[in-house]
Amino acid sequence: MTHKDRPHRNFYGRLKGKALKQSQKTYLDEDLAALSPGAVNWEDNPERVPLDLAQLFGGREVWLEIGFGGGEHMVHQAAANPEVGIIGAEPYINGVAMLLGKIRRAGVENLAVHPGDARDLMDVLPEASIARAFLLYPDPWPKKRHHRRRFVTPEHLEPLHRAMAPGAVLRVATDIPDYVRQTLEEVPRAGFTWMAERPEDWRAPWDDWLSTRYEQKALREGRVPHYLTFRRV
Repeated sequence: MTHKDRPHRNFYGRLKGKALKQSQKTYLDEDLAALSPGAVNWEDNPERVPLDLAQLFGGREVWLEIGFGGGEHMVHQAAANPEVGIIGAEPYINGVAMLLGKIRRAGVENLAVHPGDARDLMDVLPEASIARAFLLYPDPWPKKRHHRRRFVTPEHLEPLHRAMAPGAVLRVATDIPDYVRQTLEEVPRAGFTWMAERPEDWRAPWDDWLSTRYEQKALREGRVPHYLTFRRV
């Protein structure tokens, strides 16, 4: 489903928060363009020509983070896996600015950043090109009438499935019980197998996990994180 024919339903909330610091404005002005994965937005690529990931990352395996928040997990994974290229999509400009600051401080060079809707990015990812994808604490849209806005719906999962390689891993982290329910219903229907064999497989974080600011807040407020792992079939 492409930009033209998909429903106009965002799976994310606000695009901008409080005023950016001057340093963050500098990051956006000086660093963002050089980290572009290529022509993603509809106006720049109306024919939806696939991105050249081999040119972008020099033949590395490619991972995708959908909604990277403040970017701490994305930078952590990039530093720990220099042999991998990671693309992140995030429409919240404050989060993008935070990520750019973290990239500068960490000195990682195996990242690409799309400051916008992940659906536009998935439109132009080559088929079966993504080896691992992360959906970490997505917007929960708690009201029942908004559940169709969640990422874990066919509208979003079908293009993700197309972009992921057979056997690729999808990780989903959430502290919202009803989001867990919907994830376990919808993701297998979209062509993924849930990999859990015992309770510890969804109760304990992944071995290479970096707890995010959002997760720390959830823990302080008594919410229980779930770590769901799926394989693309």
